[in-house]
Amino acid sequence: MSETKKTRHKGVYGKKYANALAKVDLTKKYMLQEAFKLLPELSYAKFDETVDVAFNLGVDPKHADQMVRGALVLPHGIGKTTRVVVLAKGEKAKEATAAGADFVGTDDIIEKIQGGWMEFDRMIATPDMMVAVSKVGKLLGPRGLMPNPKLGTVTFDVAKAVKEQKLGKIEYRTEKTGIIHVVIGKKSFGAQKLQENFAVLATAILRAKPPTSKGTYVKKVTLSTTMSPGISIDTADVSSAAGI
Repeated sequence: MSETKKTRHKGVYGKKYANALAKVDLTKKYMLQEAFKLLPELSYAKFDETVDVAFNLGVDPKHADQMVRGALVLPHGIGKTTRVVVLAKGEKAKEATAAGADFVGTDDIIEKIQGGWMEFDRMIATPDMMVAVSKVGKLLGPRGLMPNPKLGTVTFDVAKAVKEQKLGKIEYRTEKTGIIHVVIGKKSFGAQKLQENFAVLATAILRAKPPTSKGTYVKKVTLSTTMSPGISIDTADVSSAAGI
């Protein structure tokens, strides 16, 4: 793209973003129903934008006992096709294939990864395959692809794990700044489905509050689409939606 086109492109979207931002009261904490109703009005991209929520938590992730992390299946998925690779042998490999895994193997998969292949979104492994997986741990770790028993991706119940991932099972964890970013669906889902997905996620995060966390746990919650400005949510309403 030429510099002229880049400038024009940036200018067009800069103006649209400014128009969207003008619709948001930056001094206000929105109730959930109001926020999800406003969200489509802020979206201006031609593609089906992803809807993201950010939880700013009062935790210090430097301490292991304050790390908030988990995984769950949202009631309406996230609108994305998840490519699943399974490392398993014998009957477990057959179960993974029958459940809909995109790739199933053992050492052949490890060799492909060592060669630079990363055409998958989630990896599931049976416990007996973890020694083999450790050979590519340095490649998988930074990409968030390393199987983890706490997240249900190291298991002998590979059929269940594959089905959950195909349904759009999401993982969440606090970043260094104490913020959790999670995709909860697509703009096309509509306010009702997005709000229902949000409620399930909020419930999980609020229930995962570390006992050692002091002071305010949920400091700020922000809702946005891929291109839109953020909408600040009333944290009391978040607790109410989560039933906590």
